[in-house]
Amino acid sequence: MASPLSITLTGHHVTLTPLALEDVPGLVRAASGDRSTFGWSIVPDTSEDMEVAVRRLLGERDQRCAVPFATRRSDTSEIIGMTRFLTLRWFFAREFPDAAEIGGTFLAATAQRTPANTEAKLLMMTHAFDVWGVRRLDLKTDERNERSRRAIERIGGRFEGVLRNWQAAQVNGEEGATRNSVMYSILPPEWPDVRTRLEERLRAD
Repeated sequence: MASPLSITLTGHHVTLTPLALEDVPGLVRAASGDRSTFGWSIVPDTSEDMEVAVRRLLGERDQRCAVPFATRRSDTSEIIGMTRFLTLRWFFAREFPDAAEIGGTFLAATAQRTPANTEAKLLMMTHAFDVWGVRRLDLKTDERNERSRRAIERIGGRFEGVLRNWQAAQVNGEEGATRNSVMYSILPPEWPDVRTRLEERLRAD
């Protein structure tokens, strides 16, 4: 029987496939080019560093802590980035997690300002709420990342507070430092409105 955490999510613009070591060359290509928008996250740009990152994510998957995906164009299967469910939590004796976070996302410069990110979020949230039946979905970002904060708020994420020194900084040049993370959440009663907002945004993209 297939693991409930082995998932492929298919949309019109993007398809999210289970991350694998074979994806490393495609991920490196996606991370090349204009990297100016990667300022708030550390995105490896060499095969060696990308393989280390992928192996770490696969380890988290094996520990049932995360579900990492390669993000692909649906028409060509070209890898254009990466995203994942993380911080999976089980409150009850179920095969599916009761809470999760969406994050760890990067997109190639050529895929930014396209429907790719919106559709990926819609696919993941639909799976989390409608298949897993999560009680809560988290989204968080660096406290200083105003662009990301506004994007989360636009789709209906509810601000919960600032988690001080919550995790290692994800900015180049801040190695060894910690960052404050801003936490947002979406609960099941809020999901229909969030879905509508994402669908409207996808039609407008």
